[in-house]
Order: sequence, then C-alpha cells, then structure tokens
Amino acid sequence: MASINPPACNFGWKAPQFRLPDVNGKLVDLEGSMGDQGLLVMFICNHCPYVKAILPRLIADVTELQALGINTVAIMSNDPADYPEDSPENMKKLSAELALPFPYLFDESQQIAQAYDAVCTPDFFGFNKDFALQYRGRFDESRKETAPDSSRDLFKAMKQVSQTGHGPKAQVQSIGCSIKWKA
Repeated sequence: MASINPPACNFGWKAPQFRLPDVNGKLVDLEGSMGDQGLLVMFICNHCPYVKAILPRLIADVTELQALGINTVAIMSNDPADYPEDSPENMKKLSAELALPFPYLFDESQQIAQAYDAVCTPDFFGFNKDFALQYRGRFDESRKETAPDSSRDLFKAMKQVSQTGHGPKAQVQSIGCSIKWKA
C-alpha cells in the first residue's frame, strides 16, 4: 500500500457540488452541509491505516470546530468491491460504533472524488463560508502511528478560517493511501 500526497492548496477554488447518501440513505448536499463559518470536506475510508491513526482525535477536533461554526462531512470514494472493509454496511457500523459527529457519505460513482481531485485518504478540503478553499493540508504530523504532542494543523487552520475567512499560507500536505479507483 503506497502512500501519496495531494497537491498544495489552490486558495479560492470553489467547492464542487455534491449530493450523496449518508450511511442511513439520507441524501446530503453541499449547501445543506455548510456551517455558519465554513465546511470541512474529508475523503476518508474504513481500512486506511492513516485514517485509523487519527480518527479518535479527528472526531474530537471536528466536534470542537462545530462550536466555531465549521461543519464537516466525510466522503468514502473507494471501490468496496476490492476493499470490502469500505462497504456501505461497514461504513454504517463504523459510524455507529464511533458515534461520528458528521455525515459519512458514499461516493459510489467516484465522481465527487474526481470533481474534488481527491487523491488519498485522508484528504482534507477546508472551505470558508463562501465555499472558497482555504486549507488542503495534513491533520497533523501523524503518519500510520499517532505523533506525540501533535501540532493540530487541521484544527488550527480551520479555527483561523472560522475567525478570518482565510486559511494559513503555509500548509503541509497530507499523506495517506491512494483512493481505490474502479477498474
């Protein structure tokens, strides 16, 4: 399983539309997901060791961000035919077990991952309230293991977006497992 880095932040790039089912079949769209101060769109999956390493802290951070007016959605775009751990049923189990505080959406066609140019899990897209990209960086310095004394890059960046509408100019790229595209 090779790791991959997404491209750097393209400041001001507008969030592509989406309308995807959550783990309970409810359709969730971009406009309805936006918080008062912004939106974090995350591409994650169940099986990725990079996601597993940060998930408990990610849940805590996005819960704190909600109080700052930043909402979050997670999108799973992997092909579950090749990665059964990422199936809609297993997405639903993970969501319930961890009481995910955000919608966990299934991008079966992979068109949304393509529209966002998502390349890995996790891949973070932090938008201000005007749907303009302000952050495309890492969660923190963790890799497949939790880094001690984490820098909380994602949290600090999105907090800044909530306060100023702008993300930090200096951003460190995320790293993760490649999106598992259909053949």
